[in-house]
Amino acid sequence: MRKNGSVSLFAFGPSRGPSWQIGLQAGASMVLPIVVMTILGNPQLGYIAGSGAFVALFGRAFPVAERARVLVFVTAGLIVSGVLGVAVAHSPVLVNVGIVVVAIVAAGLCFGYRIGVPGPLFFMITFGLSATVMRAAPIAPSMYVLAFVAGCVFAYLVTLAPLVRAADRAVTARPIRELLPGPAWDTDARMLVLRVAIVAVLGVLIGTFLDTDRAYWIAGAAIAVIGLTADRRVAMQRALHRVLGTIVGAGVYVLLSLLHPSGILLALLLGVLQFLIELVVARHYALALTMITPLVLLLVGAATGSIGDLGVAMERVIDTLVGAALGGLSGLLHPRAAPVREP
Repeated sequence: MRKNGSVSLFAFGPSRGPSWQIGLQAGASMVLPIVVMTILGNPQLGYIAGSGAFVALFGRAFPVAERARVLVFVTAGLIVSGVLGVAVAHSPVLVNVGIVVVAIVAAGLCFGYRIGVPGPLFFMITFGLSATVMRAAPIAPSMYVLAFVAGCVFAYLVTLAPLVRAADRAVTARPIRELLPGPAWDTDARMLVLRVAIVAVLGVLIGTFLDTDRAYWIAGAAIAVIGLTADRRVAMQRALHRVLGTIVGAGVYVLLSLLHPSGILLALLLGVLQFLIELVVARHYALALTMITPLVLLLVGAATGSIGDLGVAMERVIDTLVGAALGGLSGLLHPRAAPVREP
């Protein structure tokens, strides 16, 4: 990834295992709830349950026996984020406060306990998605929570599928204190949390000025660009890459939304995006963002009935540009590296 202090836009990180298998798990976690609920005549609940598939994006570097332990905490965190979004959806002020609080707490926990990719992004996205859908869609809060919890639990169980193999069951899992060491907020972790806090606050303020419903996406785009890098030069270079990835992803969403996908076709499209995200998220986050962005926007659009609304699509492109710029500029907060003295 790095050459003479630079980060190539086209270079991939090292492979960390059979990504395609985990990708299939992630895709199935997204597709099956949507397909089942579409067949049963309530696709909206399927889209809500499908968002529980975010669980499958975490902990991919661990053997399945250890991943099962780590994902208990990830699942709990996503459920709490979703429930909080539902609880405050009635109040734009509380939603904006919640975006900032969830972003900061998620960043603190992810960086303090070394959760790894994809970091705090999906906790904040889950909160914002839940609040947005609750405001826009005719669904009871209890039904939303039930569908989302069911989707998270289903995704967790799907990630355990490899345990049917004796070889995977034979692995002795390390204690959770070793898997998630911490909390330990060193200088790098504190700086990353600070960046997340700043862009979340600014994203909410800008979103409030434009339209309250857009605040969470501006903040989300900014957090996506920050990533996990705590080095000024590398952070700025990767921020540029992620800005490009997020913008391209917004463009992909616009093109897909013009097709007005729905039903089984939309389920398969979301599943393919989820599968592709899992293939590349740990090796090339910028490329992953070209799929994360349309995935989340399609989920929100499907649950609120706004897919195909070109006005909404263009708003999301603008939100992405603003958020990505915030995330990139926040990289300037990292101190410059000390110059290397020649002997």
